[in-house]
Amino acid sequence: MYLDKFGLKGRRAVVTGGGRGIGLEISKALGEAGASVVIAELDPDTGITAEETLKSLGIDATACQIDVTQPNAVAELARQLNDESAVDILINNAGIALVTDFFDTPDDVWTRTMQVNSDAAFWCGREFGRHMVKRGAGSIVNIGSMCGYIVTKPHNPIPYMASKGAIHMTTKAMACALAKTGVRVNAVAPGYVETEMVRPLYDSNPDWIACWKEMTPMGRLAQTHEIASTVLFLASDAASYCTGTILSVDGGYTSW
Repeated sequence: MYLDKFGLKGRRAVVTGGGRGIGLEISKALGEAGASVVIAELDPDTGITAEETLKSLGIDATACQIDVTQPNAVAELARQLNDESAVDILINNAGIALVTDFFDTPDDVWTRTMQVNSDAAFWCGREFGRHMVKRGAGSIVNIGSMCGYIVTKPHNPIPYMASKGAIHMTTKAMACALAKTGVRVNAVAPGYVETEMVRPLYDSNPDWIACWKEMTPMGRLAQTHEIASTVLFLASDAASYCTGTILSVDGGYTSW
């Protein structure tokens, strides 16, 4: 009975930025749980490669190209996909992290970071949420960050932190707006995660890695599967009474 609650057989999931890193691992987790997965990627080649990877694992996967910062494009994709078959799960994972000093932060870095990390989650949640509400069921999971709670060191990427703080409050507000419709909205707040974007820092900025590990009670960075399994929980019926939750997966970083 209880293990069945984690199953997603017969459900359809959309994962933005689902072609690599944490997003690809989330796509795998949902697919292994039985969902068919739509990988929504800005770069079509990344999407196609991810689709092939998932299919090789026996997962029903389809890639589509989308710029999630364009609300009209998001609305059209939501309409098209739901016309084909209902979308039951939305994972707002698309994101960027550009590191700049406060006074040297270009205007376009601030704007682009907010568009990709925060605005896009609102557009996608609104447009896919419309269709979920009509059916009276659905699960939306946003990818926040511990940076939505705290300021990290030794670097301090202000646009990124602001965008993730916005994601957390957007999650709570959306959850309350949809709470009586059968649609749940939650978020995961990862700590530092070892991805292909982070691994080069072991050579270029080893002091950063050392600081991150020292600041994390568990003494290591997260692996992508540890984030994906948490997303799977929130997306599934195992979390049927969770909405408006920001679930930290940070190795204890924010517990100091």
